[in-house]
Amino acid sequence: MRVPVVEHGVRRRRARRRRVLWCGAELVVTAGVLGLLFVVHQLWWTNREAREGAERRVEALEREWAGGRPSGGGGVPGGAGEGLDGGGPHSGTAPQGSPGSDVGGGAGPSSPGGTGPSSPGGRGPAPSQAYAVLSIPRLHLRVPVAEGTGKRGVLDKGYAGHYSGTQQPGQEGNFALAGHRNSHGEPFRYLNRLRREDIVEVRTAAGTYTYAVDLVLPQTSARDAGVLRPVPRSLVRPAYGYDRPGHYLTLTTCTPEYTSRYRLVVWATLVATRLP
Repeated sequence: MRVPVVEHGVRRRRARRRRVLWCGAELVVTAGVLGLLFVVHQLWWTNREAREGAERRVEALEREWAGGRPSGGGGVPGGAGEGLDGGGPHSGTAPQGSPGSDVGGGAGPSSPGGTGPSSPGGRGPAPSQAYAVLSIPRLHLRVPVAEGTGKRGVLDKGYAGHYSGTQQPGQEGNFALAGHRNSHGEPFRYLNRLRREDIVEVRTAAGTYTYAVDLVLPQTSARDAGVLRPVPRSLVRPAYGYDRPGHYLTLTTCTPEYTSRYRLVVWATLVATRLP
């Protein structure tokens, strides 16, 4: 009977293969752990950090208003009286909402050009300055509103960002805001749950402006700048929007969730103004 002989070279090759496989497995496990830590950071830590910061900013604004100190020029009375209905007729059927939206999402279509409206003192809010509080009772949401839609200075802080070049709260035209759908406080995570006649309030040093949800555009292009016009109407889906001047509020965020491919848009019209 012949005894099989295993050469030393064969043993060395097998040992090298085992080491390569072991190192590969270690790299896969390490990459998985790092990926998990990144997800935890994005979906837990950034949310916690941004929400706590946003809550502190809301409290600071309310203390300023209670003390009679201006918060920096936001919120110009728009000449609308108590009970004003700013909504205009629209073509098509008003959609009733849709599921949708995105990890870094929140920014909407490109902001229209031009400068923002001035405050009663002749100055508008400074870039990234928080100057209002957005409240949506159905979503149990209260977040600051800051000037601009930059990620680092506004959206990643868990704030709603005001599109520069659109109107301010209470003014005739379109007061347009963006917010993250996922991560960084995700204030607009459940924007798709809003329904017709749901209340949205915007409080500033100048007063409180109450809007009622009127239309929901479930999905449009991220470049659909028509939704930000003074009389908002989608350029991609023109059945959604308005055809006459009014006092409008536009809320935009990303859709579907955890992507930034499309935008979800909610429109509301001014129904009441309460001055201090």
